[in-house]
Amino acid sequence: MTTPTLELPLSSSVATPLDVSQFHHTPNYCEENVYLLCKKLCAGGAADMEGSDLFVVFITNEKKQVPLWHQKASQRADGIVLWDYHVICVQETITVQRKKGENSTPLVLDLDSTLPFPSPLPSYIAETIQPSFQLFSDFKRFFRIVHAPIFIRSFASDRRHMKDSVGNWISQPPAYEPIVAEDGTVHNLNEYIEVSPADAARSIGVDLIDEVFTQKLGVLVSENQLEEFFSLV
Repeated sequence: MTTPTLELPLSSSVATPLDVSQFHHTPNYCEENVYLLCKKLCAGGAADMEGSDLFVVFITNEKKQVPLWHQKASQRADGIVLWDYHVICVQETITVQRKKGENSTPLVLDLDSTLPFPSPLPSYIAETIQPSFQLFSDFKRFFRIVHAPIFIRSFASDRRHMKDSVGNWISQPPAYEPIVAEDGTVHNLNEYIEVSPADAARSIGVDLIDEVFTQKLGVLVSENQLEEFFSLV
């Protein structure tokens, strides 16, 4: 049996829906789900072969309390969930539009969202992040943006964070083996989800854009900088 080829438009600012069921999803293991998502998008032709048009985005804060709307795990009509952290993929829709000097709209792939898959970044921010909603400071969200090729090489998780104090699983893990980084590291998830407001970018500029293509942990931006960042990549 052959694996279906995934295709995304080269130049449309309107996202072409993908079949979300084609992608592996284990509840509460969003970081591993996105890791596999990136690899499948690359292998299936829906992204650059090396993943150069893909970015992994960790959404979290110091308190590990980040409200996001339109989440499948929610029991509420508005779909709100208070995650300790969440991970999504953002794809830059490049090539034809960029060659013409036109603006392109990044696409968000969130395997836990009830929104269209993928969704244009502005729509995702408005519906899922809801920046106009007044939040207490403890719920202020930060976004660690990591270039997918670096993430695929560097990320590792032995799933220790999903066990309680006596070693029982908080949530059942995937059946496949834990992800090990190319350098042999077995766990570094904590490095991606630990954030401090002091580390967030003060402004979005060329230097920050350059950093995301070289730094293992990417760059950290606030929610009012997220769309600006991807407009400059």
